[in-house]
Amino acid sequence: MEPNALGYLAAGLGAALTVIGAGLGIGKLAAAAMEASGRQPEVAGQVRTSMLIAAALIEGATFFALAICIILATKS
Repeated sequence: MEPNALGYLAAGLGAALTVIGAGLGIGKLAAAAMEASGRQPEVAGQVRTSMLIAAALIEGATFFALAICIILATKS
C-alpha cells in the first residue's frame, strides 16, 4: 500500500471521529439545555444563549480538526 493511501485513510478516519464526537457533544448540550429550560422556564433565554455559545465553540474545534485532516490528506 502506498504511503499516500495510508495518509488518506488516516485523514478520513480522523474526520469521521471528529464529526461523530462533535455530534455527540452538541446532542448532549442540547438535551441538557432543554431539560434546564423545562425545569426553570424563566431562565430559558439565558440557557439558550449559553447553549449557542458552547455549540459554536464545539463547532469551531470541529472545523479546526477537519482542516487539519484535509491538510494532512493533501500533503505530498
